[in-house]
Amino acid sequence: MTVAVWEAMRRRPVRFLFGAWPPRSWAFLLSGLVVGPVVLFVCAALLLVGVGLSVVGVGLLVLLTLAVVGIPVAALERRRLRLVEPEPLLDPHGSLPGTSALPWLRTRLRERATWRELAYTVLLGVVFTATGIGFAALLGLSLILTATPVIVWAIAPDTVMLVPGQPLSDPVAALPGSAAGLVGLVVSAYAGGLLAGVQVRTAQFLLAARDEDFSSRVIELTRSRARLVDAFEAERRRIERDLHDGAQQQLVALTMTLGLAELELRGQDSGAAPLVSRARDEARQALDQLRSLVRGIHPQVLTDHGLPAAVAELALRNPVPVTVDLDLPHRLPSAVETTAYFTVTEALTNASKHSGADQVSVVGRLRDDTLVLLVTDDGHGGADPEAGAGLQGLADRVAILKGRLIVTSPVGGPTQLRVEVPCSV
Repeated sequence: MTVAVWEAMRRRPVRFLFGAWPPRSWAFLLSGLVVGPVVLFVCAALLLVGVGLSVVGVGLLVLLTLAVVGIPVAALERRRLRLVEPEPLLDPHGSLPGTSALPWLRTRLRERATWRELAYTVLLGVVFTATGIGFAALLGLSLILTATPVIVWAIAPDTVMLVPGQPLSDPVAALPGSAAGLVGLVVSAYAGGLLAGVQVRTAQFLLAARDEDFSSRVIELTRSRARLVDAFEAERRRIERDLHDGAQQQLVALTMTLGLAELELRGQDSGAAPLVSRARDEARQALDQLRSLVRGIHPQVLTDHGLPAAVAELALRNPVPVTVDLDLPHRLPSAVETTAYFTVTEALTNASKHSGADQVSVVGRLRDDTLVLLVTDDGHGGADPEAGAGLQGLADRVAILKGRLIVTSPVGGPTQLRVEVPCSV
């Protein structure tokens, strides 16, 4: 990463002197003299209190507070750096909305960025504060020397001495001091740029987000997505179980009751018999629709007998003939079986509706602890995963399990879906 103030000094050193960079560098360094001592005092106080109270156990909490004190300081510094660095530094911490104090503290203590920010905080309170004081002294002396003629004129007839024993009688005699002050301002301009650049470079090294920070976020995001998928699957199974054991059984009982009522009314001269027969037919249709809905949510055969049996049942209900060849040595993890089943379901649905296929084949093998599924149809091809949400959604779902979905569908066919899902999940 480049340092903007150093680049300005290197490219146009003379223009730098008369531009906005020196005042911006001075503002940055002098504002650090306000932040640095406060940070140093807070850190020293927390350290002393924490060590002093460590014998009674409370000091541990104080020391933990000291460990994370760099987080707000770093957030302030990333804002203050905008005075001399147009490119903002990315926050290395992920957001934790709705997290209570203890989980927040535990998460932050595990992040390397927290300890880098603590190191920067110590440097800010000790090193940068000391250099800032030295720079402030140089700048202040240069300003005073530059304004010496005005000071001599303002306090006349009292005298001013730049050199002990040599009083200045009038403003003209103070002009050499003013010249020295101008030289000091030039030195302050370049020195301020150099010191500000050093602090910017340090902040870029310690406060900016690194690839490892983003990698940990990606890992946590993947884990959270996997947890969401697991929770969603558990909810699907609960709904399927409630429908199967509750509403479906009630509809079966209703159908039987209506059948008995129809038998009782048969042969009687009553207008109720046709209505009961019609109600029984509608109840049977509702039962068939409910069974189809239950199978679509999560088929019971998948839970009870595994993927080969579930795909075989799916093939029997498919309007296009399907040959199934799933040779698996054992049951697979539940998440893998569910993902594979719905992938085959989507592939068969697409083949039936869009491909114009006359034959579909489903082949599955377990290779090196990875399930490999091939779903091939002899349709006209041209399937585009980007054209619809179905295949793209399946690809995202497979990716959560660290697998991949490959679609090969040249115009004219055939179309093949290759699914590879690791079983060690």
